Amino acid sequence: MTATTTTSRSLPALPRSRRLVGVDAARGLALLGMMGAHLLERYDYDGNPTAYYPLVDGRPSALFAVLAGVGLALLDGGSDGPHIPYRRMIGRTAVRALVILVIGLLLASLQALPVAVILQYYALAFLLLAPLLRLPVPVLAAGGLLWLTVVPFVSHAVRDSAELMGPGVQVGMAQLVTSPLASLQDLFLTGYYPVLSWFGYLLVGAAVGRLTLRAARTAVGLVVVGVVLACGAWLVSRLLLGTAGAQAALAEPDALTGRGPDGPWFGTTPTSSFWWLAVDTPHAGTPPDLLGTTGSALLVIGLCLLLARTVAGWALLPFAAAGSMTLTLYTAHVLAVTYYYPSLSPVLVWLAHAVVALVFATVWVLLFRRGPLEAATASLVDMAAGPSRDPHPGPDPEPVADGRPGSGTG
Repeated sequence: MTATTTTSRSLPALPRSRRLVGVDAARGLALLGMMGAHLLERYDYDGNPTAYYPLVDGRPSALFAVLAGVGLALLDGGSDGPHIPYRRMIGRTAVRALVILVIGLLLASLQALPVAVILQYYALAFLLLAPLLRLPVPVLAAGGLLWLTVVPFVSHAVRDSAELMGPGVQVGMAQLVTSPLASLQDLFLTGYYPVLSWFGYLLVGAAVGRLTLRAARTAVGLVVVGVVLACGAWLVSRLLLGTAGAQAALAEPDALTGRGPDGPWFGTTPTSSFWWLAVDTPHAGTPPDLLGTTGSALLVIGLCLLLARTVAGWALLPFAAAGSMTLTLYTAHVLAVTYYYPSLSPVLVWLAHAVVALVFATVWVLLFRRGPLEAATASLVDMAAGPSRDPHPGPDPEPVADGRPGSGTG
């Protein structure tokens, strides 16, 4: 067994590639946050907003999406550059996306009411990103931010002209087979995580994944950019909503949904006025929402990368373990919500899901290279689209992807 293989098999060796611990830990935090969004209560028994729900509302799923782009970039070599031909990269990404799509459709077919399954949207965004993955970093970053700013206006105009409402039913296997056009409309335009709008997250993430994540200056830069984006989006939203035009247009709740600017929204805002695009409510799909949550995602990634460089980085290892097998843990979480939802307080239920995920992942990574579904997916991808790395002379480079901690699908 080589030193490289040993590093990819055991948690204690993870700090040798600290950037991967930071990326995986951020993904693990996103997973736990999404579990919280599914299980915790938005309002208390008196109908008042709970203090903790805003922490898990919208931001974890956005972090999940940005990290999807990071993961694909790492699978393609990260800052070291591509290690397989372009066509094979496209093929491997397409097969991976198809596997995730099928899993997502099956999970959505269960109709687990607290869960809006994200995997179908995630898989389709993978397909869109693959041909663009090797664009220059500035193009990916600028294109992603521009996409998140402009596309909500396009979505608004299209939905308004076609009189489309969301989010509709979750798209499962039956819906896709019996109503393919309506299903594609939900997935791309009106669903909980509409691909048309959310694709910008993956573009930004792909740019991040191509940076030199080992460098402290990169982590600091992500923190600074994240703070600027998050605060800037919030400030712009406040300024716009304070104008006379916005106050007049949004003075009354939307006629169809009965909701005001505070939502809650489930992927898109109403189309009765363009002023709805000024709100920054979670899952609003507006420029302030998308850019602000992109900022919070970059902030979390940067902070995790910085913490992984310190002695305290050992505290990240359980989260990094969970982050390396999010496809497995997310699937198990949805199944658990579907088939076993005990009459406990929501906080206790979430804690149970979180603790089981962290403990299971930590033990599993100590024993095996990949999570169960991650290993099965990797095998299918290898069989259908060829290996992830071309044969080459000399020692293997330090692992940055291909199923090792730091590249888990999810």
